Amino acid sequence: MFKTLLSLFKKSDTKPPQAVRKVQTPKPKPKVAPTRIGELGEHKINLQLDQLPKECKALSDLLIPNPKSRTGYSQVDHLVISPYGLFMIETKNYQGEIKGGRQDQQWTVSNRYKMYNPLKQNYGHIKAVESLLQDIAAVKFISMVSFTMRCRFSIDPELRKIQSDELVIYDVELSEFISRKLLRLKAETPEPSISPAQTQAIYEHLLQANITDSEIRKLHVQRIKGGLL
Repeated sequence: MFKTLLSLFKKSDTKPPQAVRKVQTPKPKPKVAPTRIGELGEHKINLQLDQLPKECKALSDLLIPNPKSRTGYSQVDHLVISPYGLFMIETKNYQGEIKGGRQDQQWTVSNRYKMYNPLKQNYGHIKAVESLLQDIAAVKFISMVSFTMRCRFSIDPELRKIQSDELVIYDVELSEFISRKLLRLKAETPEPSISPAQTQAIYEHLLQANITDSEIRKLHVQRIKGGLL
């Protein structure tokens, strides 16, 4: 009996169960789709083109017929029509050391990857545009190859000099190089070789020649990826 009473008054050593704290797992932040490097590069180029003199007209992403190309077309990244000539701009989105010379068939990226000489590639584009304009005007062409700042150049030094009609530049230099080249061309030939009327005619003609059919564009890209140029 005594033990029973004692058990009634004895405090229990058992602690009440504590509430289990629920650990909140932080929700993962929604992933932001990364901007494609190519799209970012094109955007940077477009910003540069917006800074050009008002007498210049620019066109981007032209797909035009080129019977001499194995794909049947040439894809021009950017083209600037100025009173003193047409600037044909090929953009490249590589990272690393760019090595190559004007006459080399292949250039290298960090001694690991090879690419077709972009100046030769751009020359094919120039000839395609030239054939479209033969009935409008005889124009001077300046070939420009633009790389991102993720690259460094080990190329023919002449390709960085403004007197050359073949220039290799960084994308952030585009408007500067075009403006400097225009000043040089103007000093050499004060009278513009392309009138405002011809500038407009060239612009409209190339815009009309541009192939917008998505299936043709898709096939062209597939053939390029398959190793055709």
